Amino acid sequence: MKALKITQYGDIDSSLAFQEANVPEPGAGEVLIKINAASINPIDLMVMRGEMKAVKKLNLPVGIGRDLSGQVVSVGNGVSQYQPGEEVFARVGEDHVGTLAQYLVVDASHLAKKPNNLTHEEAASVPLVGLTSYQALIQVAGLKKGEKVLIHAGSGGIGSMAIQLAKAYGAYVITTTSSANVEWVRKLGADQVIDYKKENYLDLLSDIDVVYDTLGKQYTLDAFKVLKKGGRVVSIAGVVDPQTARELGINWLLRKLIRLKSRPILKLAKEKNAFYRMVIMQANGAQLKELGALYQDKIIHPVVDRVYPFEQSLAAFTYLNTKRAKGKVVISLANGG
Repeated sequence: MKALKITQYGDIDSSLAFQEANVPEPGAGEVLIKINAASINPIDLMVMRGEMKAVKKLNLPVGIGRDLSGQVVSVGNGVSQYQPGEEVFARVGEDHVGTLAQYLVVDASHLAKKPNNLTHEEAASVPLVGLTSYQALIQVAGLKKGEKVLIHAGSGGIGSMAIQLAKAYGAYVITTTSSANVEWVRKLGADQVIDYKKENYLDLLSDIDVVYDTLGKQYTLDAFKVLKKGGRVVSIAGVVDPQTARELGINWLLRKLIRLKSRPILKLAKEKNAFYRMVIMQANGAQLKELGALYQDKIIHPVVDRVYPFEQSLAAFTYLNTKRAKGKVVISLANGG
């Protein structure tokens, strides 16, 4: 089979190459998937450039890609919930990364049945951004009906999903975007759209119940300027907090450094009697099933910017790297294998 691999750390042109590999066999608790479509995400670029080496150093070459939609080929021992021929989608676990391949073995607990009203390309756009926003907004922040939530970068892959999810749970959604995308994110369901080219959200907002920080750096610190007393800040781009570090099993020495680095943010949180958590998304088939039901019932909709054929994966990464995508960048493998 053909697979796209990271062969060395660096830029898109020098790091990625197609290689031939054997079709893997599923072990106990695993499922072999024939991949019809995969989507790519900023984390893939970060790993490729070596920006995640401090977290996990890779033994190159390795596969790339974390989202997939496809068909079950075979199952390993102990798997009874899936049968050959069934259509499934997943955000694979970090031990199974490599969805830009014609076949991949996946942990069965990370799979969910694909909504039958979505194409494979649409389904592949959902898992990572869907689970990230579900875990941040619903699981960790506990977003409630009627609460005000600020979602930064509403036109991106995460933002376009998060707006719809927050609306599905009855929240009042505020988002930031550029002038060109104001009407587009409003159609996604945003109640208030702030054009960052013309307005400063810090001058316009106050008493926000939940801030979903997707940008990090100064945006993480500034979240507390618009947050209400006792509000919640959940971040996917900010500083790791001590509790998250413990849950990730990070060693005590690194946790000590994390505590020092997070001190300014934790101080701001304490001043407002607020909650701050850094969310590291975990693959979760049960939660993906819940998200799938929202798509099946057309409560939320997939947002796909562009679809590239497998052979043009390098062009897909180049486009993703421009940071101009409205929604997700997807790669079709439907004609492969």
